[in-house]
Amino acid sequence: MSGDSRRRQILDAAKQCFAQYGFAGTTTRKVATAACISEGLLFRHFATKAALHAEILSEACEADPDLRRLLELEPCSETLAILMQEMVAHFLEIRSLQTREDEERLRLSFSSHLDDGEFARLLFEKVASLISPLFIASLESAIATGDAVRVQGRPIDLFWFVHHILYSLALTRLPETPSLDYPADDALANELNGFILRALGVKADFIAAHLKNAASFPISQHLIPESA
Repeated sequence: MSGDSRRRQILDAAKQCFAQYGFAGTTTRKVATAACISEGLLFRHFATKAALHAEILSEACEADPDLRRLLELEPCSETLAILMQEMVAHFLEIRSLQTREDEERLRLSFSSHLDDGEFARLLFEKVASLISPLFIASLESAIATGDAVRVQGRPIDLFWFVHHILYSLALTRLPETPSLDYPADDALANELNGFILRALGVKADFIAAHLKNAASFPISQHLIPESA
């Protein structure tokens, strides 16, 4: 079996194990048994259980049609605003039934920080590789067209500032009773979008126009190609 085929075999077996036992209950031995290989062979492809799980999540992200449509947008001021709006919506929906896998990923990521940090590092590397290029290009475009002014800090650091603000906010929503009494989601999303765009140097007139339009049209409409 080729290396790619063996890797695919391991990933398919791991998906079944994670679905059946969860992250904590899945061991590399269980995955190896499900894939009908030795643990030693598994470790030649994936050094740890965290690396294996991160790869599965990575594949799921890359296969998400909404994310793919988002990443196909041309870098510009409007794309920057849409991207921030999508990030806000993603983290606010963390407890919905549709995003149980995202909730599990968030819990794993937070617990990773209290352990060796490996899972969080792998996850952040994937987030950066997928989303930060569009963020940086769109921010630079907004500055070039006069819709934003340059603020202090490297663009990649600004991306992580935004991500970690929302990441920390999502943490407050994981308990059955949220640990902070934020406004209702619609109002909170509007406040977050305005706060983030201002922090990125986006000018007030552009923010006002965007948030007004965003309140009238669902986010998903921004992601539908004009030819659809």
